[in-house]
Amino acid sequence: MKTICIMCPMGCPLEIEKQGDKIIVTGNTCKRGELYGVQELTKPTRVVTSLVRLSTGGVVSVKTDKPVDKHLIQNVLSEISKLTLTPPLKIGDVVAPNIADSGASLIITSNKK
Repeated sequence: MKTICIMCPMGCPLEIEKQGDKIIVTGNTCKRGELYGVQELTKPTRVVTSLVRLSTGGVVSVKTDKPVDKHLIQNVLSEISKLTLTPPLKIGDVVAPNIADSGASLIITSNKK
């Protein structure tokens, strides 16, 4: 598997291979790249960011408080699309705990009065 490491601005081109019980990562220039490569092959995750409608018009930005399994991202986005929030809202407010049974909470990332 080939991918680009996103752990730092260098963007190292990684090649990730499974050889028996071992996972071999090449192309990384630091230990974080190796860890990222192993995770990408075994259990890829992403922080989900999006916008939620406000009852007063407009939108507010949100994100998951921790990375979500990649296969659950569509479910998380589907749940987000059903939400409408009412201000006031402040950074860090939890608006959907354990969204889509992902183990992550959806939190506000900008203040809205």
